[in-house]
Amino acid sequence: MIVDLWGGTADGQRRPWERDTIADVFSVGKAMVALSLLVLIDRGMLEFEDAVARHWPEFASAGKDSVTLAQLMSHQAGVPGIRRRLSPGSVYDWDLMTSTLACEEPWWVPGSAHGYHVNTLGFLGGEVVRRVSDRDFASFFHTEVAGPLAADFHFGLTPSDQSRVAEFFFPESGALPADGREEPLSLAYTNPPGVSGLGTVNSPAWRSAVHPSTNGHANARAIARVFELLASGGSVGAVRLVAPNVLESATREMASGTDLVLGRSSRFGFGFQLTQPQRQLGTGQSGFGHFGAGGSLGMADPDAGLAFGYAMNRFGHRWQDPRNQALLAAVYSSI
Repeated sequence: MIVDLWGGTADGQRRPWERDTIADVFSVGKAMVALSLLVLIDRGMLEFEDAVARHWPEFASAGKDSVTLAQLMSHQAGVPGIRRRLSPGSVYDWDLMTSTLACEEPWWVPGSAHGYHVNTLGFLGGEVVRRVSDRDFASFFHTEVAGPLAADFHFGLTPSDQSRVAEFFFPESGALPADGREEPLSLAYTNPPGVSGLGTVNSPAWRSAVHPSTNGHANARAIARVFELLASGGSVGAVRLVAPNVLESATREMASGTDLVLGRSSRFGFGFQLTQPQRQLGTGQSGFGHFGAGGSLGMADPDAGLAFGYAMNRFGHRWQDPRNQALLAAVYSSI
């Protein structure tokens, strides 16, 4: 650890942001899903080109029988949302969400294009973890990833941890890029109600649920700790989670170009966002990681030997947040 900073308020008023304050880091959690699957790949329990249905037979429904794990985790599976309207609270029901996704007809021919699986990737990848490891995703992540790394990163908070969570502040409007879009694209962000965190993010139900795409809770230190391992080829100190060749395969480009959900360019490896001119992760070409809604970020730059984490509780600019960009620029100017 070279730099470790925290400050501000955790509730927008007087409660100070402490060293152990944690916040919802939204899509940074997708990288944790990817790493959990890589642990299983490293152990020989999965392969990148396995059909998802090999481990989750129900997923073969509606023409998804040949979707590979690599296609799933690079947002090519065609299941970025759910068309059937679900009731409020459905996002807290793991079995309902995964069984509904298993039955979903692809929104495009799997493998023919990619589109950000904004709120579904965690359920999809997390269910594969559950099927293969015979443990629920949160337990597997805690035991096999966060625990060995001593990283303060959680899915499904206990009551004792909820007391140290920073309240999250969305803007009054315009938080979701799909606002005003025609269905089904808007459903990726709004179905079931509250799935993206609007109106739900500060509730005990949201914080205690396991929604790996969107409700991982951590601080910058924990994010940086996980990405320290990723920047170091899968091992750090006495902790080894993934072999270098497995990680190298996971950070190669698997999908790029116009994103059918975001409506702009995106570039993905195996669950990781890859650096691109429009949204750089470092100054070189090897950077990878994941941004979270409103500004949170975890990234690794293997060429520079650098890991970076940022967490906050005020929603910023969705595409290029000046806060994380200023911090990254300061880091790179000093190495």
